[in-house]
Amino acid sequence: MTLPLRIGSIVRRALALLHPCAYGELAAKDAVGEISAALRREVELLCPDRDAEKVVADFVAALPEVKRLVATDVEAAYEGDPAATSPMEVVMAYPGLYAVTVHRLAHVLYKLGVPIIPRIMSEIAHSRTGIDIHPGATIGERFFIDHGTGVVVGETTVIGRNVKLYQGVTLGAKSFPKNPATGALVKGIKRHPNVEDNVVIYAGATILGGDTVIGHDSEIGGSVWIIDSVPPYSRVYNQPPKPVIRQIS
Repeated sequence: MTLPLRIGSIVRRALALLHPCAYGELAAKDAVGEISAALRREVELLCPDRDAEKVVADFVAALPEVKRLVATDVEAAYEGDPAATSPMEVVMAYPGLYAVTVHRLAHVLYKLGVPIIPRIMSEIAHSRTGIDIHPGATIGERFFIDHGTGVVVGETTVIGRNVKLYQGVTLGAKSFPKNPATGALVKGIKRHPNVEDNVVIYAGATILGGDTVIGHDSEIGGSVWIIDSVPPYSRVYNQPPKPVIRQIS
């Protein structure tokens, strides 16, 4: 079995643990042991200098908090979408919830300093949903991605609580500074924006830069381009185009 397939197996077991009503209570019952054994093997293989037992123990210890956060995401999606008929529908059929759930799992491993595995987890979600969230991104509770296709969230993005994104939103880097001596990209710096609490960002908006902050309780309209900070309680939008109506003779 290839590495992506093995990591995919860990993701499926974790989903069974987080959503037993949707993925089966029997699977959830054995999920912690299976996740621990599978993750231990991968850490020993990919990170021989790390204490695999400690990584696994820390990851398992974080799962209750991940489950709590995911429950708030389900609630936000159900309450925020009039088309949602039940929380179960959100769990089973919403790509945004799937991508965010996988991200919350991958983010734990990212914070534990585990290489490769969290990136593969994020790419599993990306390939399935079209939503690309780097495992390094920090995301608060009640996060909802509606529709989702084409959403990009960069590594150093920080998102507050109760934030809603629509399809095609990019939270990305404005530029990539280089080391003047070597010409190599400078890594490990803040490159992506912060989005504060209670913000809605509509379809196709692009927000770039490590110094860019979207203030709380703001509304960002569709297809806007933002490279500067926005104060709280702002509404940002493009001037609407005027339709041209010509009668066909």
